[in-house]
Amino acid sequence: MATASSTPSPDTSQPAVPYGTPDAPRIAVRGEARLEVDPEIARIGIAVASRGKDRRAALEDLTRRNATALELVKTYGDAVERLETGHFSITPELTQRGRGERVRTYHGSVHITAELTDFTALGELTTRLADLDLTRVDGPWWALRPDSPVHRKARQQAVREAVQRAREYAEALGAGLAALVELADIGAENAQPYPQAPGRMRSATMEFAAAADAGAPALDLEPQRQHVFAQVNARFTMTPPRL
Repeated sequence: MATASSTPSPDTSQPAVPYGTPDAPRIAVRGEARLEVDPEIARIGIAVASRGKDRRAALEDLTRRNATALELVKTYGDAVERLETGHFSITPELTQRGRGERVRTYHGSVHITAELTDFTALGELTTRLADLDLTRVDGPWWALRPDSPVHRKARQQAVREAVQRAREYAEALGAGLAALVELADIGAENAQPYPQAPGRMRSATMEFAAAADAGAPALDLEPQRQHVFAQVNARFTMTPPRL
């Protein structure tokens, strides 16, 4: 005897979700925003080096040069938002002649990162640092803060652009927007990372060799404009169109 299945048959009378219904069609749009703004911070890399015939001499020389560089940066007070020490090393250089391994000299290095908000002080600081013996300055790298209100402004502008685009599509059909069904960052549906804004962290690298004369003039640095990009996907329902 045949028995009735307890599993209900799928209801094929309802259309697929992305297409809505004749009484409530759906509109899927993408909203985008591109902003060009001034940077908020600038980072420079400072590499201090030393060398000596023995390890102790190289280390003492490096300690002195490192302290000089740090003290110089700290004299700029509130203009320096962050000061960090990174990689440190003391490396022996072996002779290439003879049977045994002999140390010819020792090389020391320490890397410092400084983050500044005063770009006028930045130009002066870079040249004063480059004027120190065995000191290299790289940068600047211009950027916005991660919590900058510019990012929020771009996201909000992208949402407004999505609403405006959807409204224009609906008006072209003699209809109007009824409700928001979904709003998502690009890639949020499949857990892909949010695309980074092209140019958000634009940088230009310059190297300054140690100058021989004292009192080097301040370098005139022009901040590089930052480009912020935001995208959203949005789905709306609209009133029945007049076709």
